[in-house]
Amino acid sequence: MKTDHWQQQLAGAFNCVEDLLSFLDLKACQEPGMAAADNDFSIRVTHFFASLMEKGNIDDPLLRQVLPLGAEMENTPGFSTDPLSDQSAHTGYGMLHKYHGRVLLITTGACAINCRYCFRRHFPYADNQVTPSQWQSLVGQLHRDRTVSEVILSGGDPLSLANGRLHTLIEDLQDIPHLRRLRIHSRLPVVLPDRLDSTLLDILADCRLSASLVLHINHPREISTELTQALLPLRHLGIPLLNQAVLLKGINDRAHIQIALSEELFEAGILPYYLHQLDLVRGAAHFAVDDQEAAALYTLMQARLPGYLLPRLVREIPGAQSKTTLPVSQNR
Repeated sequence: MKTDHWQQQLAGAFNCVEDLLSFLDLKACQEPGMAAADNDFSIRVTHFFASLMEKGNIDDPLLRQVLPLGAEMENTPGFSTDPLSDQSAHTGYGMLHKYHGRVLLITTGACAINCRYCFRRHFPYADNQVTPSQWQSLVGQLHRDRTVSEVILSGGDPLSLANGRLHTLIEDLQDIPHLRRLRIHSRLPVVLPDRLDSTLLDILADCRLSASLVLHINHPREISTELTQALLPLRHLGIPLLNQAVLLKGINDRAHIQIALSEELFEAGILPYYLHQLDLVRGAAHFAVDDQEAAALYTLMQARLPGYLLPRLVREIPGAQSKTTLPVSQNR
């Protein structure tokens, strides 16, 4: 079977801390506890994303999102391995049903990049993702549940699946009469723009469902020329592009960074959607920004950005019927 160029790049991703640091001219910058953190949640980052990092800068905001640190091994009260209670929302066959009218499918456990703050870094994918042998049973379940109008493909990263597998999933979903929308949540185009190849574009162009792509971009430097160019065909197809960011201490918790992110997202044809407060996953406490600081930052964003460039500042609370908007002043 032919391997696409993007799959070759994916297979060649950095999976060794020493190799990544050497590439960034940081070979002598090993930190205490880094090996233990890497053993707990292994490093993975594409060469393309690494090329966006500033060489020689151990505090580069893109690098800090993927670099294992000893702080991850601290046991912080309130942080858990299942911060969003995904296990309780699991209905079988890799399907999570949290909110009315829409379901989320865990299509794969694979990602192109292991973000250190990932809320599913401890998720038991082997027990919770839909397998090819279970797929028809899941489709049958969706056929019977006429309350569902939207399906969200998640993971892992659904765009790490081969085009053939994605085509099968989408074809079967669009044959369910009461489904209207398909949402794909992915970071892969950001860290590997070549993933948006012509075959994938054809699959989305032929889809009966109203498709949208929700990206995950945390810092304006992640919006590369290559990403902007790769998104153009999707924009020409009229596929909405949205962004979800996570508020991360030391990475994007300054108003000027968030303002630049919103403005550059819009220039790339991506609408700011959510700015998430960190999910309280074990190993990520050092990224947390407290709610008071987050609200103060957001107030500055309100004062500088038009409403359509202002993402909603939210937190996901297990059991809630929707994302919870954090209270901030309403100066617009």
